[in-house]
Amino acid sequence: MTITTPISRVAVTREELEPRHAEVVAATLPLVGAHIDEITAEFYRRMFAAHPELLRNLFNRGNQAQGAQQRALAASIATFATHLVDPALPHPAELMSRIAHKHASLGITAEQYPIVHEHLFAAIVAVLGADTVTAEVAAAWDRVYWIMAEVLIGLERSLYADAGVTAGDVYRRARVVARVDDPSGAVLLTVRSSGQDFADFLPGQYVSVGVTLPDGARQLRQYSLVNAPGTGELTFAVRPAGEVSDWIAANVCVGDILDVTTPFGDLPTPVEGRPLVLVSAGIGITPMIGILEHLAAQAPDTAVRVLHADRSDQSHPLRERQRELLDRLPNAGFDVWYEDGLTAGVAGAHAGLLNLDGVDLPEDAEVYLCGGTGFAQAVRAQLVARGVPADRVHCELFAPNDWLV
Repeated sequence: MTITTPISRVAVTREELEPRHAEVVAATLPLVGAHIDEITAEFYRRMFAAHPELLRNLFNRGNQAQGAQQRALAASIATFATHLVDPALPHPAELMSRIAHKHASLGITAEQYPIVHEHLFAAIVAVLGADTVTAEVAAAWDRVYWIMAEVLIGLERSLYADAGVTAGDVYRRARVVARVDDPSGAVLLTVRSSGQDFADFLPGQYVSVGVTLPDGARQLRQYSLVNAPGTGELTFAVRPAGEVSDWIAANVCVGDILDVTTPFGDLPTPVEGRPLVLVSAGIGITPMIGILEHLAAQAPDTAVRVLHADRSDQSHPLRERQRELLDRLPNAGFDVWYEDGLTAGVAGAHAGLLNLDGVDLPEDAEVYLCGGTGFAQAVRAQLVARGVPADRVHCELFAPNDWLV
């Protein structure tokens, strides 16, 4: 078994634009930025018209419909271009890492980057006009694209190698060996590979699951692993919210076969002896359960503070499992915030939204954060106000909005 390398251990190539290209990009970045939403919308329209199978069988149709994927692409390109124009700025290594892990989990390969390039640059010309996108401008932005692509391709190649798979060959046929319906409405599925074993995994990592929907589309979604590694099995939690998760919750039973990838994800493995703070909301609890499973099995004496926010105790996913794991950790503390109010008998419960005022945060703690975009931004702001360094906050989002945090 091999363990997928987390992002922090993958070297990120530092490349710079040639001065003439940097000048052109700096001069045109405000114009491109002002029209980036139009450009990305036109890009996806053109690419899906030429390759409809990508929308049916690879891209998240829900994110496309909501515009989330378009905004994520736009922001990642703009962020990377800004760094290339001014290399003194911090390298967006964390953003590149997250993208690379998500790409690897979807089986993206280097051969797909020219497809993106073709339709992205056609979209730029269509939106800005050929008079604006001169040969000089096109050459400068072409270089931005390929520097970014080369960084991602290199990261993805390393991830595939570390996982012991050929580039893109990440899907395995897996049989569902257990299903548990959580009182919150989430569904826990445990799968075992029908052939080649899954690579072992690190706490906080995730898998992509592919299902064929009633209209024939093969859609993919990513789910965090909530079991301890080393058993040959993968357990993930599915909250019905969207066409794939709804279908899985309504239809998948023990004995069924799913397409499941080898695990990926770049949350760093907790360092032994370092205190932890785990902050989550809603189904964002799942990577935190994975970390707690790891601690219970490998480092039960770790000092860990668990903070969770939810609508109510009834909607709190994996609540009983969370409590069981905390009971196995003698140096664990727990607080929970229920927006709809308190329920009698819930230890450590507060009414309202999560608030770090008065919460003890060890000075040298590593903070893990997972929840919706708004929640993550609000907690990050509170952590900054408490003086927690940004490099000690590790965030996971279940949406293509990593650039926001």
